Amino acid sequence: MLKTQTRHAIDPATAKTLDTDQLRDHFHVGGLFVDGEINLVYSHYDRLILGSAVPAGKALTLDKVDATGTATILERREMGILNIGEAGNVTVSGQTYELGKGEVLYIGMGAGPVTFDGAGRFYVLSAPAHQTYPTTLITLKDARRVEMGARETANERVIIQFLHPEVCKSCQLLMGYTQFAEGSVWNTMPAHLHDRRMEAYLYFQLPEDQRVFHLMGEPDQTRHIVMANEEAVISPPWSIHAGAGTASYTFCWAMAGDNVDFTDMDMVAMGDLR
Repeated sequence: MLKTQTRHAIDPATAKTLDTDQLRDHFHVGGLFVDGEINLVYSHYDRLILGSAVPAGKALTLDKVDATGTATILERREMGILNIGEAGNVTVSGQTYELGKGEVLYIGMGAGPVTFDGAGRFYVLSAPAHQTYPTTLITLKDARRVEMGARETANERVIIQFLHPEVCKSCQLLMGYTQFAEGSVWNTMPAHLHDRRMEAYLYFQLPEDQRVFHLMGEPDQTRHIVMANEEAVISPPWSIHAGAGTASYTFCWAMAGDNVDFTDMDMVAMGDLR
C-alpha cells in the first residue's frame, strides 16, 4: 500500500555528465498514480517529499514513513494535498475534508495520520516545518489568480496560488498550479533560478499521446527530460525550470527552502541560455 524511494541531491558539475537515463533516474518521477497505493519520493533537496495517493474505493492511511525517522510523517512536517481527480475525502485529526477537483488541503505540523478515500487522485507534498499552522481547505474561489503571458508568445496562462502568504500560511511550503490557454505551451520562459529554494513539478491534464519537454540545468548547460501525463520532476535550486509541450497542459509547482516569497527569483536573459 505504501511505497517509498529516496533521491539524493547531486551538484551541477555532476549533472553535466549524465546521459538521458541517468538524468531520469535522478530527477524524473513516473508511475505515481496507482490504484490502491500511496507512492512517495523523499528528495534530499530541502527534504521535500512528493507523491500520490489513489484510494480507488478503499481507504488509504499515510502515517509512519521510515525516511523521516519520526513516529508519523507530520510529526515535524507540514503537507499540501492537491486533488487532480474526482471529488474525494481526506481525514486528519478526526475531521474529514471533501476536496473537489483542483482543490488543495493544507495540513499543519503535528496533525497525525492522514487518510484518503473516495474517487480522488491526490498529489501529496510535504516539507519540514518549525511551527504549526491550521489545517485549511482551499477551494478554487479562495485561491489567488495571476494572469500572465500572451497568445502571441504561446504562453498565455493563469497561475493559481494556494499555499501562498496571501492565501494560506505555511512554514516553507509554497504550492499552486499553472493552466495554459488553448494553443499556449511555454512555461516559465524567460527562465529563472532561485538558489534559495528547490522546486518540484507535476505535469497533468496533458493528452496521453502528447509530451512536455521539461528544461533543466544551469543556464549555460541546459538539458531536457521528456514528461508524460501525471509525471513529476524534481528541480534543483541551481537549475532553471522551464518547458514546452506538444499540447496545452497544467502543471503543479511546489517549492521549499529559505523563504515563502514567491517573487524571489533570479531572472535569466534569453541570450544567456545555452
